[in-house]
Amino acid sequence: MEETASLLGLFFSAMLAASPIPMQSEIVFVAMQTAGLAPVWQMLLVAGVGNTLGALITYGFGRGANHWSDRRWFPATPQQMERAHRWFERWGIWVLLLSWAPGGDLACLVAGVLRMNLWIFIPMVALAKTGRYAAVAWVTAQAMGAG
Repeated sequence: MEETASLLGLFFSAMLAASPIPMQSEIVFVAMQTAGLAPVWQMLLVAGVGNTLGALITYGFGRGANHWSDRRWFPATPQQMERAHRWFERWGIWVLLLSWAPGGDLACLVAGVLRMNLWIFIPMVALAKTGRYAAVAWVTAQAMGAG
């Protein structure tokens, strides 16, 4: 029961971390790993799926962003959106491999604004986001002396 509750908490923290809601899911991941609350492979799967789903939420916001871009509360200026658009067009889909990094959720938002094909978006983002958790798991294992 504790394992299921822990994995559910990890899922939601990972999902929120990739959405517009600020959250640091790595803290939850490391805490679970060091406490041995679930097998690492399950944690990787759950966190990867949750974080990818959060990126899809951000993508969805991007799809509708142009509708609200003239509102004062909109989080990006037209100049910022244009710069992001140019950056995305210059680097193409490969930018999504940086979706794990700080500010990477902006790439997911711009992908939505540009209405990128989901069959390209999902695997690129899933690879990047799950790869980040794999790196966190490896570093944590090394720090714990399990490596």
